[in-house]
Amino acid sequence: MEARLRLAVPGDGAAIAELARGSVQEIFPAYYDDVQTASAAEHITTFDTALIDDGTYYVCEAGGEIVACGGWSRRNKLFNASTAGADTRLLDPATEPARIRAMFVRADWTRRGLGRAILTACVDAARVEGFTQLALMATLPGVPLYKAFGFTEVEAVELPMPDGVILGGVAMERALEETA
Repeated sequence: MEARLRLAVPGDGAAIAELARGSVQEIFPAYYDDVQTASAAEHITTFDTALIDDGTYYVCEAGGEIVACGGWSRRNKLFNASTAGADTRLLDPATEPARIRAMFVRADWTRRGLGRAILTACVDAARVEGFTQLALMATLPGVPLYKAFGFTEVEAVELPMPDGVILGGVAMERALEETA
């Protein structure tokens, strides 16, 4: 069965949240301890509906189920659970990078090119809007995908969750002129 990429719609919200929580619960234990995984499942999987409202969020659907999701944003919020510097201000495409946001793949659908397909759609859409750079905050499971797609590590960071738990993360960026 193949997955079909499409823009997310408001009715997808519950399925996206369920997919994100399941993805974290199944994939994160290979990178984080039980406390970190539980915190991430609660805090980074809270879906930001502005991504759907802005028409910048994608899902991959197979057999009537959402098996992967992710998107980009023209707004100044780098990742879910972030509060410092997180606002709804529109970014300036000439001087600021668009943000890659909320990428999740169901554990039984990893390594099938779905993340790459979503990232390609994000790059194409951001480029049309005049962006020349992308930035993201990766959790450790996503780093290999982003590197393979041409992102470079800017710095390793500690991501404080609202409950005080700290996750290791990596700030990454990519110029849109580069090929993946």
